[in-house]
Amino acid sequence: MSKQKIIPIGPYHPLQEEPEYFKLYCEGEKVVDVEWETGYNHRGIEKLAEEKTFEQVFFLVERICGICSTSHPFAFANSLEEISKVEIPDRAKYIRCIIGELERIHSHLLWVGLAGHFLGYDTVFMWAWKYREPVLDLFEIISGNRNSYAMFTAGGVRRDIEQSKFAKIRQDLSELKKKVDLLTGAVMDDPVIHARTKNVGVMTREDIIDYAALGPTARASGVAIDVRKDDPYAAYGSLDWNVITAEEGDVFAKAKVRLLEMYESIKIIEQSLEKMEKIPEGDILTTIWEIPEGIGMGHAEAPRGEVFHFVKTDGTNSPVRHKIRAPSYMNIATFKKSCVGQTISDAAISLAAVDPCYCCTERMAVACDHTSGKQILDGEALIKRSQDKTREIKNKVK
Repeated sequence: MSKQKIIPIGPYHPLQEEPEYFKLYCEGEKVVDVEWETGYNHRGIEKLAEEKTFEQVFFLVERICGICSTSHPFAFANSLEEISKVEIPDRAKYIRCIIGELERIHSHLLWVGLAGHFLGYDTVFMWAWKYREPVLDLFEIISGNRNSYAMFTAGGVRRDIEQSKFAKIRQDLSELKKKVDLLTGAVMDDPVIHARTKNVGVMTREDIIDYAALGPTARASGVAIDVRKDDPYAAYGSLDWNVITAEEGDVFAKAKVRLLEMYESIKIIEQSLEKMEKIPEGDILTTIWEIPEGIGMGHAEAPRGEVFHFVKTDGTNSPVRHKIRAPSYMNIATFKKSCVGQTISDAAISLAAVDPCYCCTERMAVACDHTSGKQILDGEALIKRSQDKTREIKNKVK
């Protein structure tokens, strides 16, 4: 008789803001295997995009994730500009960097707070979320919105950042540095946090490569990948900043990487403001009268890692095909490696360490006849069709 017990996490669980199902196979207190299911949040974003104009798609993809509400428009804009072969104004490049890095700061602060909450350290939770508020206030000053900023469009940005707002942005960033110092000190020096996060949920460099993990999850295991450096876009190639890495690959390393990345984000924003002071106000958009026929692959470094937007166009005002891959789709799978061998009490923080966003992972599971509702293909059959099609295309290319 098997001694294994199954402990379910989800689809609805107090520590998960969105539905996702994890089945832990345990022997005593030890996790020996994990199964997981995604797709509970399928909203048909890719299909909806085919029915909307390119301008409307920006607002659509901004709502894929509330925390990454700039990362998706960033990647989508990059794909359209690749198809159109246009160069956006320098001022627009710096504005894009400012919005992207403010989002990285607020996302990392949100994660640090939630991680503290998962560990039962609600002081860190309350500190981090309190310090995040001025960042959201800056978004409101710049864009009018604390979330879903509606700043990006093909060819540049919708709104300028007036010089009169620079002093306020700099002042708030200066205050934020002090708060991040305090928060970093609390995390780095607290023996309880060390005990709960060090040597927990470890991913080696080889594990990261095997699972194709991304973002802070990869960088915490010594894999220095970052699209902003590896394939610079916007103004990242002209700014001085560093890719933050750690070697331990555990939960503590992932926390350390995110905390230190906030300092780099502040550096990027401050440098962007300095550069913008030398550029006349108002030059923020290269007008694209129409998107030509073509294929574009836009990517951006979201707070969780690299996000892809593949767009195929036919010269009309809507995409023919729009394929999206968010970093959580890759990172969540690493839970099978990081959790197995851990105790049940460490399972939640090992999962949280990759900062999973479940609404980003939506995928179709079955194909049904829309009139009768009868299932035509299941998930395995869909995967097989995809594999067969890939082989067919490869043979044609040869």
